[in-house]
Amino acid sequence: MKTTKIEWTEATWNPSIGCSKVTAGCKNCYAEVMAKRLQAMGISCYEDGFKFKTLPERLTQPINIKKPTKFFVNSMSDLFHKSMPFDFLDKIFEVIENTPQHNYQILTKRENTLQKYFLNRTVPKNVWLGVTVENEHTKNRIDVLRNISAAIRFISLEPLISDVGKLNLKGIHWVIVGGESGVRARPMSPEWVINIKNQCDKQNIAFFFKQWGTWGEDGVKRNKKENGSFLLGKQWKEEPIFYSTV
Repeated sequence: MKTTKIEWTEATWNPSIGCSKVTAGCKNCYAEVMAKRLQAMGISCYEDGFKFKTLPERLTQPINIKKPTKFFVNSMSDLFHKSMPFDFLDKIFEVIENTPQHNYQILTKRENTLQKYFLNRTVPKNVWLGVTVENEHTKNRIDVLRNISAAIRFISLEPLISDVGKLNLKGIHWVIVGGESGVRARPMSPEWVINIKNQCDKQNIAFFFKQWGTWGEDGVKRNKKENGSFLLGKQWKEEPIFYSTV
């Protein structure tokens, strides 16, 4: 059962929360805005706002769900944040390995920590591993991801804040694209999106266009729901081919 509004997943699991900014894509972080809202509401684990913290009490959440579910891990944080202890990461991946009925989508902007963690560890077979690429300056994350063995490797170009030019998508199975939302959102050019889609088509990679965000395909700023997710008059919601081992 779908329990999140994030289009490309079914549920979220946040064994840690909070984060800090590392590159331009973090400037208007949606999770930071949400964390401050939850803090104002008096939600106990957000009493420190967006400060990073681990939540051991949440580790068992997927274990208690028997129905096969696609989890986005840490929608409110980055699993490979500099303050994340590797021993707590080990506990997270132990839960993942012990729940083979689920698939876990893990997305990071911290490719160096990702690489360090998996240097002497194996990615569980039910993990989809991804990196965020928001502009041309962060394309190096793809090279790091490509060299880590995972059942599914994906790229999230969201928020896409500039043209990324030519992409080397060798070894990549899925590409997600989306515009930025919020009052301070930066516009996304249709040409940037079409460029990415064309490259996915040529390299036979699943392409998922999530949304335009606050700025529409016509360059007009409005509610993101009004802008929708049509590109070239069509919705593109492709998903990677994944063969579960369960």
